Amino acid sequence: MPTPHIAAESGEFAPAVLMPGDPYRADRIAQAALTNAKVISDVRGIRAYTGTIGGRPLSVMASGMGMPSMALYATELYRFFGVERIIRVGTAGGIAPSVARGDVLVACGAHTTSGINRRRIPSVSFAAVADFALASAAMAAACGDPRVKAGVVVSEDHFYFKTPGTLEALQAHGVLGVEMEAAGLYGVAAAEGGAALAVLTVSDHMVVPGVDMTSGERETLFERALELAVAAAFA
Repeated sequence: MPTPHIAAESGEFAPAVLMPGDPYRADRIAQAALTNAKVISDVRGIRAYTGTIGGRPLSVMASGMGMPSMALYATELYRFFGVERIIRVGTAGGIAPSVARGDVLVACGAHTTSGINRRRIPSVSFAAVADFALASAAMAAACGDPRVKAGVVVSEDHFYFKTPGTLEALQAHGVLGVEMEAAGLYGVAAAEGGAALAVLTVSDHMVVPGVDMTSGERETLFERALELAVAAAFA
């Protein structure tokens, strides 16, 4: 049945949902990838679609920006709509020297500056990790592409505020990139018995200077990440 934030009926979501942050990117993914895409929810401008790829059902829905928004939608999808797998398709800022603009990151785990997972298990530092089967399927679909990299990212609460020295410390510990949703998604998946993965296109680099993607490019240049996300969705 519908929730306060999702207007779909029971059975309208596929077992797997692709979740970009941006509602416009959700529209583009649905238009580009799904056959017979149908809008099943449109609350507060967050549209959800269900269609098929190769005859198999798949849904697409935006999460909004940040871990609280992602956690809200992911919880409702797992808990009330029978969704089994959520794959975030988004962007990240590069941190590691081996990462370049346009690379794709398969986030096997996510450190975070947020307290969103801190109270999940009292006295335990919760480890926000992706589902192994989903991550393995994404990397298998990459077929050894050197521009696809698996590893750990960090999920930030603040887009602009940076503590001096933090980026350098993250780089020294092998963190590939920074984004704003994965740790929240992984925590919800663990709590709700679902599977989750984030597949991220590197839009800019936080340490190595270069040209950032424009807002238009961020909306459209997701083809490789989308290909890997779809492979994970059907793992």
